[in-house]
Amino acid sequence: MSGLRVLKPGPLSLLQDAGRRGWQHLGVSPSGALDGHAAAWANHLLGNPWGTPLLEIALGDVQLRSEVDTWLALTGADLPASIEGQPLPGWSRFPLRAGQCLRLGFARSGQRAYLAAAGGFQAAAVLGSVSAQSREGFGGLDGQGGKLRVGDLLPCAAAHLPRAASVPWPYQPSYRGTPLLRVITGGDAVEFAEEQLQAFFEQGWQLSPQSDRMGARLQGEPLQAPSRQWSLGVNRGAIQVPPDGQPIILQADHQTMGGYPILGWLHPLDLWRLAQSPAQQAVRFTPVSVSDAQAELREFYRFFGR
Repeated sequence: MSGLRVLKPGPLSLLQDAGRRGWQHLGVSPSGALDGHAAAWANHLLGNPWGTPLLEIALGDVQLRSEVDTWLALTGADLPASIEGQPLPGWSRFPLRAGQCLRLGFARSGQRAYLAAAGGFQAAAVLGSVSAQSREGFGGLDGQGGKLRVGDLLPCAAAHLPRAASVPWPYQPSYRGTPLLRVITGGDAVEFAEEQLQAFFEQGWQLSPQSDRMGARLQGEPLQAPSRQWSLGVNRGAIQVPPDGQPIILQADHQTMGGYPILGWLHPLDLWRLAQSPAQQAVRFTPVSVSDAQAELREFYRFFGR
């Protein structure tokens, strides 16, 4: 099959989909796109079903030459994009003809861009998903969790769509400024002293440079966490507080068991805003109810046909 030839892979470009579900009891993390909002829009622009495999591009600096006439969509981080020197708008779909080169520069805001192809990029699924998980060696283009390399071929099919299209501007998020992220308190929250919970919500935090696809680490005035003597299953969005008092928000490649006390969970729709925040980014938190978070998530899934 023909597709897109990788001329320049960027710092970290990974094949992702909706994630590897149903294997956490065996210690396998779900993985999947870190910014599910941008990934969903990229596939939606092309008429692809929810979770169709696409490319997650960290920071940018990617060049791809097409070997087929197809259509692509680009969403996520704000970065310069062009085809044969002609600039492209973000959050849009566009044709790419055989022999043409797509160039993506470094991100001006945000951390991850998402490139989808009509019909999706083709790769062998590992445990039901093509999502690359480098730590465990699952998925990706090579089947072992590897990132894109020079000379790789991203297989995709020929396609024709009637016209270009873009996401309406009110639905295009801004990744600038200090995000206010919503938290559903729970888990071990009742074991935290009231003043410690207040301190979590009242103070500003910074994202540590040690953050990655496994977890977003916060830096700020340390919290005093209650002790716990056992481990339990954890999921994405859990806010763990280790002994040093610096919270960790679990991301897509999170471990499946953890022993640190859990203060609560990040609103699922705000996890994706967190994924676009760079190191040293200031972040703040505010409480949200379970019912409000569920209602918003149901609306989001209904729109994208999940």
